[in-house]
Amino acid sequence: MATIARICLQSLLKLVNSVLGMVGIAMVLYGLWMVRVWLRDMDSSSVDQYDAAAAAAPWFICTFLGAGVFLCAITCMGYLAAKFAHGCCLSCYMLIIFLVLLLETAMAADILLNSDWEKDLPYDPTGKFHDFKDFVKSNFDMFKWIGLLIVLAQGFSILLALALRSVEPNQGSSYDSDEECPPARLPLINPNVEPLEYIVAAKNNNWNSNK
Repeated sequence: MATIARICLQSLLKLVNSVLGMVGIAMVLYGLWMVRVWLRDMDSSSVDQYDAAAAAAPWFICTFLGAGVFLCAITCMGYLAAKFAHGCCLSCYMLIIFLVLLLETAMAADILLNSDWEKDLPYDPTGKFHDFKDFVKSNFDMFKWIGLLIVLAQGFSILLALALRSVEPNQGSSYDSDEECPPARLPLINPNVEPLEYIVAAKNNNWNSNK
């Protein structure tokens, strides 16, 4: 029974963890597309604009790519933790997901409570940050459900990893049938064995009678 429960938990954790992997892959692909467009714009711009753009680092593109790669790495770690069901791997996976949830909560609170949160960010020479912000605003309902799906996937990942960690991988004390039970240990001295003196006396009586 414990084996079936462990297999079901492993499959569910892999399924929920794949949601984070798909989000990470989408972020990496979109980040690579932004890099391609930025490089194309730099090639077609003038020398002064090229120098100004080269002086400022494209922090938004790098951050977007880094977040996508980080999510893909978490997905790989979660897959390995679910496959081997190792306690240490599951604990590290839960800790990382919990820290990511805290970071996302802090960022959402800062955006909602601080009306001037954009002033805290550095200048983006690529202009992709404003394009992405306008795209999110124009499709706010879709991104709202996507964000909710990501948060739910992270929460379920923590719960499933915790449940999988509580299930012991090897139930050595339980057996499926009586044939697998180890035989009882026999005593070193058999109490039913007759004493040696009685055996010797019986042999002497038999020898005298035969004689």
